[in-house]
Amino acid sequence: MRVPIDQNAFSSVAAWRRRAVSRAVHRGARWVRAAGAVTAERPGPYRFRRIGTGTRLAFPQGTVFGDPWIEIGDHCVIGTDVTLTAGMMPDLDLGPEPILTLGNGVVLGRGSHVIADVRLTIGDDCFFGPGVYLTTTNHSYDDPEVPVGKQWPRSEPVAIGSGSWIGTGAVILPGARLGRNAVVAAGAVVRGEVPDHAVAAGAPARIVRRWDSRHGWQPPLRTPTPVPIPEDVTPAQLRALGEWHGTGAGDA
Repeated sequence: MRVPIDQNAFSSVAAWRRRAVSRAVHRGARWVRAAGAVTAERPGPYRFRRIGTGTRLAFPQGTVFGDPWIEIGDHCVIGTDVTLTAGMMPDLDLGPEPILTLGNGVVLGRGSHVIADVRLTIGDDCFFGPGVYLTTTNHSYDDPEVPVGKQWPRSEPVAIGSGSWIGTGAVILPGARLGRNAVVAAGAVVRGEVPDHAVAAGAPARIVRRWDSRHGWQPPLRTPTPVPIPEDVTPAQLRALGEWHGTGAGDA
């Protein structure tokens, strides 16, 4: 006599196993990310000149070398797969001074590259979107008979002023100097100077908006100024407000 197979029971067991495996994999991944993160207390294989309090380099890190000549300030957030290098190649003696300095509160989005062969400084509270590329060195092509990749590159210092915002995929080239609270649009290619409180966009980038102390932003902003959240609003009230808007009641 053949015993009938309960397909529903078999499917339920298989689904339970898939969920259990999925939960185990995600728990393991969270553990690996936490264990592999780099902090001042857990520097891993690196010997940074300084890594500040509250700073965290997410795991996995990108290419990192020349770390004894890299200074990272307090409360920085370095995303996954971010490259931080000092010098043209590993194991060089770069002298007594730092080559790459990140100020306090710097945020580098995932997949960004910061390549410093000569002095590169990033001020406090600068925010970089994913995939930003900063470099102090660029290939030269003076000799038309020699492959570009084999010609000696040119290097110039780069400085990013405090409070600046660099959009996703922007490229900051050698010699660039950004002022305080400068904005670089996504995908822009910047070389030369961007003044304080200016917005640069395009490839090559140009100044498209500036702050004037008498007339405000010129040309004027097209969007209204955001209304700050009152200090006495609680997280529970914000969640309730979000749920209320989600029902469409806020559109009445």
